[in-house]
Amino acid sequence: MKRALHLNLDDAWRETDLSLPMLDARDWGPRLRFSVPLSGIEKFYTTFVSRLLPFLVYGSGDFHHLTALWLRRLACLTTVVSFDNHPDWDIRPPKWSCGGWVNRALELPQVRKVSVWGCGNFECWWPHQIFGNRRAERQGRLEVHPWADDRPASARERRGAIMRIDWQQRFLAFVKNLGATPIYVTIDLDCLRSEDADTNWESGRFTLDDLAWALSELRNATHIIAGDICGAFSPPVYARRKQRFASEMDHPKLRRLLPAEIQRVNSVTLKRLWPLLAE
Repeated sequence: MKRALHLNLDDAWRETDLSLPMLDARDWGPRLRFSVPLSGIEKFYTTFVSRLLPFLVYGSGDFHHLTALWLRRLACLTTVVSFDNHPDWDIRPPKWSCGGWVNRALELPQVRKVSVWGCGNFECWWPHQIFGNRRAERQGRLEVHPWADDRPASARERRGAIMRIDWQQRFLAFVKNLGATPIYVTIDLDCLRSEDADTNWESGRFTLDDLAWALSELRNATHIIAGDICGAFSPPVYARRKQRFASEMDHPKLRRLLPAEIQRVNSVTLKRLWPLLAE
């Protein structure tokens, strides 16, 4: 039985990157990118839900809010493990955006908890954290694990903070506590160093070996029932002016590799991670 699918929203992946069936949704890409109105997200879901499979490869991290749709299909209480350079916990509008999808996931009755690993940007720290879902964090339904190596000693006491020297030990303790809970794993490639992934966002601090190790630990000790990988770079195309304006204001200004090198780097990473997640 087929369990995996490439959902093509933006040509971020080539058909040769993995031997997966491809579902063409490129007409929807500009409408969904970065943010989408409620009516649009529901129409998209209704159109495609019957054709989706448990494991998905899809486009840029600008589409990461679609993971909250994929989670709707789960039939049992599940813990979501996210590897991401951003916590994606923003409580500000728009409701459906790549920066706030974790909150949509937590609204689902089948989602027990969301645990985000590898946040390397500013959103988990004062004062920017005031825009995050701190209530869910205090309640224990949301865990964020930001890198604290470059933070003052006092900041390293932040709940969930990790450092290069101890993150694997903390991750092993987390995996052990998961027990028999079914797991959904979502990976945004921006959690990786720029050497290992080229994305539309600033790069994280995990190495490819780090992420492969973490997936192996999850696979050996838990039951991964479904998952996805997104985050490969694609040139942004938008359907609405406000959508374009908000996205361009939010995105960092980055130097780009040549297209062939972008494809090469991301393809190598996908081929390393995908068997650990889905096969």
